[in-house]
Amino acid sequence: MVLARDRLLGGRGPNQAGRLAPEALREALTDLHEFWLTVHAAHAGIRPDTPGIALVAVGGLGRRELVPYSDLDLVLVHAGENGPAGDVSTAAEQLWYPLWNSGVGLDHSVRTVREALEVAAKDLRTALGLLDARHLAGDPEISRQLADQAREAWRAGVRRRFEEMVDSARERWRRSGEVAHWVEPDLKHGRGGLRDLAMLDALALAQLVDRPAGEVAQARKLLLDTRTELRRIAGRPRDVLMPQDGDEVASVLGLGDRFALARALSGAGRAVAYALEVALRAGQQVGNRRVLGVLRRAPARRPLAEGVVLHAEEVTLARDADPARDPGLLLRVAAAAARSGRPIAPSALSRLSESAPELRGPWPAEVRQELVSLLGAGEGLIDVVEALDRTGLWARLFPEWGAVRDLPPRDAAHLWTVDRHLVVATANAARLVTTVSRPDLLLIGTVLHDIGKGRDADHSVVGAALATQVGERLGLSEEDVATLSAMVRHHLLLPHTATRRNIADEVTVRRVVDTLDGDPVLLELLHGLAEADSLATGPGVWSDWKAALVAELVARCREVMAGGGHEGPKPLDTQAQALAQAVAGSGRPDVLIDTSGSVATVTMLAPDHPGLLSRAAGVLALNSLKVHAAELRSHGGVAVDTFAVSPRFGRLPDAGLLREQFTRAVSGSLPLAEKLAAKERDYADRLDDPPEPRVLWFDGETGDGTAAVVLELRSADRLGLLHGVAEVFERRGVDVVWARAMQVGGTAIASFSLAVSPSAGGDTASAEWRRGVERAVLAVC
Repeated sequence: MVLARDRLLGGRGPNQAGRLAPEALREALTDLHEFWLTVHAAHAGIRPDTPGIALVAVGGLGRRELVPYSDLDLVLVHAGENGPAGDVSTAAEQLWYPLWNSGVGLDHSVRTVREALEVAAKDLRTALGLLDARHLAGDPEISRQLADQAREAWRAGVRRRFEEMVDSARERWRRSGEVAHWVEPDLKHGRGGLRDLAMLDALALAQLVDRPAGEVAQARKLLLDTRTELRRIAGRPRDVLMPQDGDEVASVLGLGDRFALARALSGAGRAVAYALEVALRAGQQVGNRRVLGVLRRAPARRPLAEGVVLHAEEVTLARDADPARDPGLLLRVAAAAARSGRPIAPSALSRLSESAPELRGPWPAEVRQELVSLLGAGEGLIDVVEALDRTGLWARLFPEWGAVRDLPPRDAAHLWTVDRHLVVATANAARLVTTVSRPDLLLIGTVLHDIGKGRDADHSVVGAALATQVGERLGLSEEDVATLSAMVRHHLLLPHTATRRNIADEVTVRRVVDTLDGDPVLLELLHGLAEADSLATGPGVWSDWKAALVAELVARCREVMAGGGHEGPKPLDTQAQALAQAVAGSGRPDVLIDTSGSVATVTMLAPDHPGLLSRAAGVLALNSLKVHAAELRSHGGVAVDTFAVSPRFGRLPDAGLLREQFTRAVSGSLPLAEKLAAKERDYADRLDDPPEPRVLWFDGETGDGTAAVVLELRSADRLGLLHGVAEVFERRGVDVVWARAMQVGGTAIASFSLAVSPSAGGDTASAEWRRGVERAVLAVC
């Protein structure tokens, strides 16, 4: 069977002759396994003329939706003591062992009808699985009994199991995320995936909702086809679609590239998730009515806002509300739902979709305030925007939203699609409104900060123009429109400057101040936006280290804006000076670890001579320490190099171990290159699709009169990267004034301020000199 299956699966190439389409492949795999099982069941004595025993398929085989490399879900059902001819245990062994020996995954059980129903009564997954029961071999009557009684028991008991169903689904969503908005969607377990479709089918079987059709049926086909091709390409069971698989899967499905596939899957996931949400709500209400009996009076309608009431735990329209005559009603409904954490009733969404007018600019002040109220609702905003977007109402408020809807991000650091990222960032910004003088602009600017993506131009520039358009439509003042546009244009300024430039440098600080035209309100808005944006990007993007750097940059800029002088680099503290004097006297390197700040710092001291930076970086890499920043100074002929670090895993090493290794590295007795290569082979992360390394140059970044420039390197991260790049600089006689580094997903972004001593020769402004340095740096990436 395995050989026949492999022939059906064929090769990887989408144009291979005889390659079956995804749906045809599922049919062929189902027929193949069913034929094999029927033949082997007959050999085991399970035939149509054998009463009281049958082989039943559930799961994908039961639904005839068998995807490549799926486990087989089988039940050997029998009549117990009154029943089957022959030995059930012997028959089971004759069926199961050939499957195990062939490497086919198997989820099996041997039960009577009664035993199967008893297990289903206690286990939701079993109950749902039995709804797909389909006869394969043996006595068809006992298969029919199992299927009929399982479905009857489900219909009778489904209302009592609603809370269990909802809790199970939420836990699964918590673990697996969303198909619609995650960059790496779990096609089976994610919210809006195939498991949710199985729940919809189960609710339809219980006659609580209509059987899914239309958009949901199309979503089912796309999800199944994508999962089929993903497993065929991978050659193993996989349900999470990674970006590096997207282009090949998309090509087979005729969707162009991975971005087109991602948008299609996002739409499919949204359709399924919304259908299940509505079904669960409707089913819960039906269940409550039947459990409580016929109520003597309708549930109370509690007012929430003008024209908005809470009825049966849903936000809906008051009886006298008229969406066509009330331009603010849509936003009042949305804001009430977001604040209360209750869903908007489908009937209200339908009526608003049919009747609510598209707001013309400028918006009335009270309507704009309702928008701010909605955006400031926090976590409740996310589900409300999803409901509005599904029904076209969100685009009625923001026509510019279409380009980012379901748009996958272009870099690996982002967890969400662009539209969901904007909404999550706004929910984060709601927690920061007390830190700014204009919370309304913080919220509006956050929901718009990436609105320029999805177009063939710099998204910050395009977004600034779109923000101007939106601000004018909302009725903001000319000054506020300019501030909103500047927020979007410069939303990356603070985090990029703080993590890639020397914020103690006066030129760096004044460049930020000049870019913002000395506006302290814009500065504080960008500070809040930087945090909200980073938190909504992905795990670890907003770290204590990054927060401290941005806060320090903001404080320095605020001081300059207030007319104060620029505060230069902090001098060496007395402890570092004393250590430097001791090292100067003894000639022996030393290491100090300080964990009192937001991130740990490691200070490494040695008599100053070329090559210290690469040796220090190599020792830190050997101990799996990630370097965020390096400050390179000297005192009395001793190099004092301070590194902001964090462990890649585990804890910080002992200072004594670092001191011993650094001493050996300085003396040349520690083979750094050899040990780093071995460490990288054993422990380094490997990206399946690493980014192409790139070097950028920036001028005018120092104010101390040196001919320094900044080289920014973007490359796949690895343990020994900083060590290798530092060696390049040292070989070419280049001094590193300071360094910054950050990791975005699996990509390292490192900035180095470089200067060339007169004795070494070379001109940092020379294109030829830069090309030589660039080639050498890229060679070690």
